[in-house]
Amino acid sequence: MKKTLRLILGDQLNTNHSWFRETKPETVYVLMEMMQEQTYVKHHIQKILAFFAAMRNFAYQLQKAGHEVIYLKLNDRENEQTLTGNLQKIIDKRSIQQFEYLLPDEYRLDQQLKSFCKSLNIQTKAYDTEHFFTSREEVGDFFSGKKQLIMESFYRHMRQKHDLLMNGNEPVGGLWNYDPDNRNRYDSKVPLPESLSFNHDLGEIKKMIDAMQVPYFGNVEAKKVALPLSRKEGLKLIDYFCQNLLPHFGTYEDAMLQEHASLFHSRLSFALNVKLISPKEVVNQAISYWQYNQKQISLPQIEGFVRQILGWREYMRGLYWNKMPEFAEKNFFNHQAKLPEWFWTGETKMNCLKHCIGQSLNLAWAHHIQRLMVIGNFALLSGSNPDEVDAWYLGVYIDAMQWVQLPNTRGMSQFADGGIVGTKPYVASAAYINKMSNYCGSCFYDKNKKYGEKACPYNSLYWDFFFRNEHLLADNQRLKLIYGNLHRLKPEDLEKILEQAETYKKQVDEL
Repeated sequence: MKKTLRLILGDQLNTNHSWFRETKPETVYVLMEMMQEQTYVKHHIQKILAFFAAMRNFAYQLQKAGHEVIYLKLNDRENEQTLTGNLQKIIDKRSIQQFEYLLPDEYRLDQQLKSFCKSLNIQTKAYDTEHFFTSREEVGDFFSGKKQLIMESFYRHMRQKHDLLMNGNEPVGGLWNYDPDNRNRYDSKVPLPESLSFNHDLGEIKKMIDAMQVPYFGNVEAKKVALPLSRKEGLKLIDYFCQNLLPHFGTYEDAMLQEHASLFHSRLSFALNVKLISPKEVVNQAISYWQYNQKQISLPQIEGFVRQILGWREYMRGLYWNKMPEFAEKNFFNHQAKLPEWFWTGETKMNCLKHCIGQSLNLAWAHHIQRLMVIGNFALLSGSNPDEVDAWYLGVYIDAMQWVQLPNTRGMSQFADGGIVGTKPYVASAAYINKMSNYCGSCFYDKNKKYGEKACPYNSLYWDFFFRNEHLLADNQRLKLIYGNLHRLKPEDLEKILEQAETYKKQVDEL
């Protein structure tokens, strides 16, 4: 048998992969911490810690199962600090005859490994990660020849294909989508459960990161990191979600609170995205739990959860592979502004952004409405360059891998793709934020004012956005009502609104 080197990347920690079904003395696995991956974008410190800790545990579990594993820590003397540098060194030193790897989920690494394999004079082979419901090409194939890439049609296809929440060929309950039932403000009718925390002491890894002068941002209690870092903990988190959070997940999935970061969200995304757990087992377990507890859990709760994983997650990944690398360059509005300085501190007088950015810096996590309708909303309204927005989102969130971050941020949030992901820009004034949260009541700014002293910046920036982009958006049927309202504004009021917006854009670091 040929002496084989198998590469495992930091987001490929799938112990159920077919690679690991038997131990082979001629096969050696390698995982590596590299400066290459710490410097292409600046990461949140909790993200770096969690990756390293989860990778180290995964390597230990493989060794315990009898596999030979090379693990390169960031401060190892033999670490070349690049993927290809380390691989070439091991191949030469070990006289490797065959190199194998799991398909990366990031275009950058995919290209790097393809190029590296072409440079080798030994056999190479790439394998599927055996994680997703779909292949890389499935979403592109599904939409081939279609004018619009509507997620809802793909989601229905996936429900039918995998027979999930189906009654024959029809959806259980008669409806495919219960999204209208899942847009409620938190009303205190049910108590808010605590999040499940694992409290890992990662102080020694933090010391190593600092000694190696790794650039990072964000906050951490290094001796008390709450994230799941093993498959066992990921499975515990699924159980906790089903028993404590699923009963009210859908109802309040869009709600935001100052006092509670996650409400009924699962916070499974890190464990899922590094592949400690799989989307199939998450969805199947949640559906099974719902089936046995239908008196306590209504259909809209489970449908909303399944839609996020079976629908949006798979759709975004497929869209990424279908549209890269051009997607990463799109800037439909030609926005060029820098992100405000307070994106790295949370120090702003806008209460919603203070809380949502502050939470992101403290937890490396925020839920989808905080990311989309508070932070991303402001970035789009203020004309931020999507390159800067992408880098911030990719760096700050614990679950941000480019395959899911880029289409969500550049597409869904910033509409920089011109409408590939979303059929309209997801922007809103203070009215929406006030409807879905309790942020506005104690804010420095007045949510009801469009201009004048302490007028909420969202309000003037909202109308300014539609005014200056009318030549690009006026033909969008979903925006007819908004443009009708814009045209009904009194000319003197519109002038004051636009002047207010211009002032705020010039003083954005002081808001």
